[in-house]
Amino acid sequence: MNKKILLGLFLILLAIPIYAFKIEPNLAVVHHLKLGDQAKPAELKVVQLSDIQVSESYATNRLDKVIRKVNKEKPDIIVFTGDLFDNYAKYQHEQEIIEKLSKMQASIGKYAVWGNHDYGGGAANIYERVMNAANFDVLKNTGETLTLKNGKTLFIGGLDDSLLGNPSVNDTLAYREKYDYSVLLTHEPDVADDFVGTNTQLVLAGHSHGGQIRIPFHPVKNVLAEKYIRGLYELSDHTKLYVNTGLGTTSIHARFGVPPEISVFELHF
Repeated sequence: MNKKILLGLFLILLAIPIYAFKIEPNLAVVHHLKLGDQAKPAELKVVQLSDIQVSESYATNRLDKVIRKVNKEKPDIIVFTGDLFDNYAKYQHEQEIIEKLSKMQASIGKYAVWGNHDYGGGAANIYERVMNAANFDVLKNTGETLTLKNGKTLFIGGLDDSLLGNPSVNDTLAYREKYDYSVLLTHEPDVADDFVGTNTQLVLAGHSHGGQIRIPFHPVKNVLAEKYIRGLYELSDHTKLYVNTGLGTTSIHARFGVPPEISVFELHF
């Protein structure tokens, strides 16, 4: 084989791990989606973050870029769909996390749900306190109906984590009053099917990391993220599901073909 070709192949093989471990995990790609009846005016802008998983590989200063991009969107609501920590027993930095998350601004409110990593490593004892200190309401099989400026109503609810918590769709929906649009938060995306038939317009989830490392013809899957892995889906009753690929990493602290994501939704209803 030609020496130049061999050299080229060697450089490519060398570049892939450098990119996967050092470059792509440091990105923060913003995805914009318009949902609902676009013949009607946009009523709300919602920014979704997921799976920050602060750790020695995702130090709190990495959030500075995320904060700038989130605030640039001027969201009405910010939601976080779980896994603030990767392994709390090894990396805490609670006060720094509070200070960073507090800088994220939303005109109406900030909401979060539990992820499986928020229960592990001792995180269950402090997760809600940290999020509350950063002005996030943590929804645990609860919800809230919000009245918007134009008089329309939005229900936002959240399930407890489906792996290590005690999720209840019925308990969550019991908080739902008269509403024009309904947004449900869950960490694990495959449980979104439990909302089919409940007149829910949008389900937001994370957990999957989008596979984190995208291998052609062999998607990497996670428990309760085997059916829905990344991006926008339409469920059997036309409910929309969006699976955010997350910001941080777990197990292998690399990403390839699945850059960290901030998702921005313009809701028309």
